[in-house]
Amino acid sequence: MHIVKLATLALVSAVGAASPAFAADAGSLVGSWQTPAKHGVVQIERCGASICGKLANSANIQKNPDLKDVNNKDAAKRDRRLKGLQILGGFKHEKGQWTGGTIYNPEDGGTYKATITPAGADTLKLKGCIVWPLCKTQTWTRIK
Repeated sequence: MHIVKLATLALVSAVGAASPAFAADAGSLVGSWQTPAKHGVVQIERCGASICGKLANSANIQKNPDLKDVNNKDAAKRDRRLKGLQILGGFKHEKGQWTGGTIYNPEDGGTYKATITPAGADTLKLKGCIVWPLCKTQTWTRIK
C-alpha cells in the first residue's frame, strides 16, 4: 500500500512539475503570426498537450471571406471555408522545438511534415517537407 502511495505521489509531482514548463513553451507560441505568403495570418493556440494553428486571414480571404478549400486533394473537403481552417497540428515539444506535426497548404492542397522552431520572442522558423531533403523553411513574425 505504501509503495502505491509513493508511486502515485511521484507521478502527481512529475506531472505538476512538467506542466509549468509546457505552459511556458506552448504559451510563447500562442497568438497571431504573419506568414510570408499572401499576407497570411495564422492563429496558433494550445490543443491539448500540443499546439495547432488556424488560418485567420490572407489577401484572398480579404477579397472573399467565404473562400473555399477548392485545391484540397480530397474532393469531399473542397467545400470547407478557408477562414478558420486548421492548417497546423500534431506537434510534440522536443528539445526547444515542435516536431512531428503537419502543415496544410491550401494553395496546392498538400499536407506536409512540419517542424516549428522559435527563433526569438517574435519569430518562428517553420519547416515543411514533402520528404527529406525536399523541405522549405519560412519565417513567421508575431503580430502584436
